[in-house]
Amino acid sequence: MDMDKLVSLCKRRGFIFPSSEIYGGINGFWDYGPLGVELKRNVKEAWWHDHVTSRDDMVGLDCSIIMNPKVWEASGHLGGFSDPMIDCRACKGRFRADQATAVVFALGSAEDPASKPRFFVVGGIGDRDDVLKANEKGIEKAKKANKTAAWPETSETIRLDDATIADDRYALIPCPACGQAGTITRPRSFNLMFKTYVGALEDDSSVAYLRPETAQGIFANFKNVVDTGRVKLPFGIAQTGKSFRNEINPRNFTFRSREFEQMEIEFFCRPDEAQEWYQYWRDYRFKWYTGLGLRSDRLRLRDHDSAELAFYSTATADIEYAFPFGVSELEGIAHRGDYDLSRHQQFSGKDLSYFDEERKERFIPHVIEPSAGADRAALAFLCEAFVEDEIGGEPRTVLKFHPRLAPVKAAVFPLVKRDGMPEIAQKIVADLKRKKINAFYDEKGAIGRRYRRQDEAGTPFCVTVDGQTLVDQTVTIRDRDSSKQRRVAVDSIVAAVDDLVDGVETFTTD
Repeated sequence: MDMDKLVSLCKRRGFIFPSSEIYGGINGFWDYGPLGVELKRNVKEAWWHDHVTSRDDMVGLDCSIIMNPKVWEASGHLGGFSDPMIDCRACKGRFRADQATAVVFALGSAEDPASKPRFFVVGGIGDRDDVLKANEKGIEKAKKANKTAAWPETSETIRLDDATIADDRYALIPCPACGQAGTITRPRSFNLMFKTYVGALEDDSSVAYLRPETAQGIFANFKNVVDTGRVKLPFGIAQTGKSFRNEINPRNFTFRSREFEQMEIEFFCRPDEAQEWYQYWRDYRFKWYTGLGLRSDRLRLRDHDSAELAFYSTATADIEYAFPFGVSELEGIAHRGDYDLSRHQQFSGKDLSYFDEERKERFIPHVIEPSAGADRAALAFLCEAFVEDEIGGEPRTVLKFHPRLAPVKAAVFPLVKRDGMPEIAQKIVADLKRKKINAFYDEKGAIGRRYRRQDEAGTPFCVTVDGQTLVDQTVTIRDRDSSKQRRVAVDSIVAAVDDLVDGVETFTTD
């Protein structure tokens, strides 16, 4: 799939716009348009239904974005939530050093092997393979221009966050953006939290931060939930909401942004049952994505090796998706032990232990954390849904969303604007909306053109009021993916669409 085509479609059809675009935009911030806001809302509602309202072992929270700064001291964000940053003195570009790589070729002389080598260096964002692939044409051009040079069979790889790189070698590294060598600064630590002030005075006593994650609000409210929610282990606390990270280099459309929404669960359990619950959530979350249409061959579940694990984590797995720009993380599922509650108990001085009535013992529960991004999930569903195919020999662009996620569930058309057809179509739209099924009325243009507009918006079902409707009170319902049609009684159309969206019924022709 061509990512540029998807970005263009998102802008043209009102899914996603650059934030404050009329003023030139602002990097790392995005606005969701009429269709996009429905898509993301459907993703969040599907997640909330499947993980909270349909379960007996889960409750929800909605915590404030700004919290007492001691929360972030206890969680480690104030001291350790930072990335190594580098700048280019020439183009003023700014990058994360741990994501930048350089590949150094030491060129000898074919005529004099003992001569001092010259260096040819390529660089960019990504690992060694990414950099070599991105610079493939430049390397070939350099080889043609240096025919007398002896190119090495192996090359040196430099990670720009490596503090041990010698100055003379570091000076060879080109900027990932402008390509100029010798202009990259040494890495320095950059805290990702947005700082603000609470109250009338802007001094050290009023410093606060926009939350970089929703999880800490859950931990800080653990005791409140236990005391008021009549919950017993094992149980989870779920939250969706905005988080903010001052990313050094936002990129890849909405994938890495400075403002984003999370869908997080902290599942509390007995220490001896934690591994079992970790496996459960690891598998459950993967199946949730495939159940909503992400193909298993583009989705993978990757366990972290021991070198990747945080010091407090027993196990972590990432659910990754093959985006057009590469395989990247959709969600992490982590076995965090009792680290978070223990830290907040230590820093707050409040008892955050749990008394188990069944076992008559008190302990700090262990936590399993499935942490997903609503924006990343919406982007993955957009990428998966985007298809270019042909219907009746005519090319079309279609978004094949799962019906639960589609922004509009049904579009209703009068075949012509006379004989009472518009009135019947408008009543069907009103009946659908009354049942909380998002529907859209359209009477403009040829019927085929209206179908194409709805295909491009991802609408799974189109209902047409035609001449036959006036005879027997039936309408046609068309399936987006197959373009097949069947007739349904007008007084049954709401139930039919509802069953198709919920998966109770599959689309078949009579």
